Amino acid sequence: MFTGIIEEKGEVVAIEQAGGGALLSVRGPVVTSDAGHGDSIAVNGVCLTVVEVKGEVFTVDVIKESLDRSSLGGLTEGSPVNLERAVRADQRLGGHIVQGHVDGTAVVLSREPGESWDDVRFSLPGSLSRYVAEKGSIAIDGISLTVTTVDDESFGVSFIPTTLKLTTMGDRQVGDVVNIEVDVIAKYVERLVVRQ
Repeated sequence: MFTGIIEEKGEVVAIEQAGGGALLSVRGPVVTSDAGHGDSIAVNGVCLTVVEVKGEVFTVDVIKESLDRSSLGGLTEGSPVNLERAVRADQRLGGHIVQGHVDGTAVVLSREPGESWDDVRFSLPGSLSRYVAEKGSIAIDGISLTVTTVDDESFGVSFIPTTLKLTTMGDRQVGDVVNIEVDVIAKYVERLVVRQ
C-alpha cells in the first residue's frame, strides 16, 4: 500500500523487453537507500516488485497486464518517473490509500497556470467515471490528489507549486498520457451495494 506522497522523481536507465513484459531499471537514490529484493516501489503509480538493487538503481519486472493497463509501456531511457516506497505501518498516511493497482489511463486535456497553482483537466474513461467524485481522492501517476471538478467525460485537479516541482506533473503537457487509480473505497462500496 502507498499514500500517494511521491518521495522522489527518478529516471529510467534501461528497459529490456522480456516475453511480453519488460525488465525496467530506474535510478532513485532515495527509494534505493533501504530497498531490497521483494520490496514494493510504485513507479508512476504502478506497484512493482524489486528484483535487484545496484547502488542507486533498482530493477523490476513489469508484466504484460501492467503494460496494457498503464502508461509504463511508453517509457523510454531517460524518462522521468514518480517514485514511492510502500508505506510502513508506523507512518502517517499523508495522502490517501493508494494500492498501486492502476485502473487505466487518462489524457491531459488542458492546463491553466495560475499564480499559486495549475488547474489541469484530464479525460475520464467511461468505465471509471462512477468512481470519481468532486472533492474525492484520485491518484494520477501515483500522486494523491483531490478532484476539483468532474463530469461524465473528464475531471480536474489543482496542483500546488511543490507538487509541480517534485513530480513529473511539472512537465506534463496537453496530450500526455497518465496513469489513474480511483479510490479503492468507492469500488468496494459499489460491490457491496450491488451484491445486496
